[in-house]
Amino acid sequence: MKNLVRKLQIGNVTLENNIILAPMAGVTDLPFRLLCARQGAGLTCMEMVSAKAIYYHNRNTEELMEIHPEEKHVSLQLFGSDPEIISEMAKRIEDRAFDILDLNMGCPVPKVVNNGEGSALMKDPLLAGKIIEQTAKAINKPVTVKIRRGFDEDHVNAVEIAHIAQESGAAAVAVHGRTREQYYAGKADWEIIRQVKEQLTIPVIGNGDVTDGASAAAMLKQTGCDGVMVGRAARGNPWIFAQILHFLETGEALPQPELDEVKRQILEHAELMLACKGEYTAIREMRKHVSWYSAGYPHSSKIRQRINEVESMEELREVMDILGH
Repeated sequence: MKNLVRKLQIGNVTLENNIILAPMAGVTDLPFRLLCARQGAGLTCMEMVSAKAIYYHNRNTEELMEIHPEEKHVSLQLFGSDPEIISEMAKRIEDRAFDILDLNMGCPVPKVVNNGEGSALMKDPLLAGKIIEQTAKAINKPVTVKIRRGFDEDHVNAVEIAHIAQESGAAAVAVHGRTREQYYAGKADWEIIRQVKEQLTIPVIGNGDVTDGASAAAMLKQTGCDGVMVGRAARGNPWIFAQILHFLETGEALPQPELDEVKRQILEHAELMLACKGEYTAIREMRKHVSWYSAGYPHSSKIRQRINEVESMEELREVMDILGH
């Protein structure tokens, strides 16, 4: 099998490889991104940030935009629907340590969509083009766009929106092979990713149903896309990046980590959370992560019950001792 790992050029940024952590609200905060970067992710994407929230100097937004020096390449994702505000805010934050600015045109969440933001922008190609063009002109960093297959089955227009993105100055496009209507259900349509790739000259990143090395290799081969984006399969599984890279280089699947390694990773994750957010928030946010990490291991249901009562680092360590016993 030929090596499918490639360096990826996005504007003036060169990524070491073409395997990317997708932006996920409530998941891809600084501690988690750092763990994925250590496992070899070529680019890590931050949780989406509201352009309006930056405009109004929202304090929580400040925390979302923190970056660790050890993160190699980071993409900061903005969402909004006003070209003036998005481009102005992109300019305001450009001197921060991120490498790439991504525009969210794929988020399916009702409160975002009902504001005409996220995947709702796929219904308004003209506005989408304006936002991309004004933002790309406002900053020197590469601007990328994340889209979906379309808004619903009657409006499958990823090819059109991707083409507009390229013409408007985007340096790359990521395509999730599901419509907004599908959310994350059903099977991702890789054919639409292939169609987008055929029409564009800028890099196209495929997203949807990449769960391991074999599926990453299949997506790269079937669609011809330049890179793959890993979303939900990375939750509780930062090792997925090392596993995918190993598979793409050798054709060999690495085993899932031993239980001791999982426990070690959970505690390391918790320590990073603690340093960033303080014990109260860190432990509460770790509850969902521990559920993801422990899934499929012995006594994981017992762990999930216990984890929701944990309120301190000490209690978390005690619960870790149960895992596997």
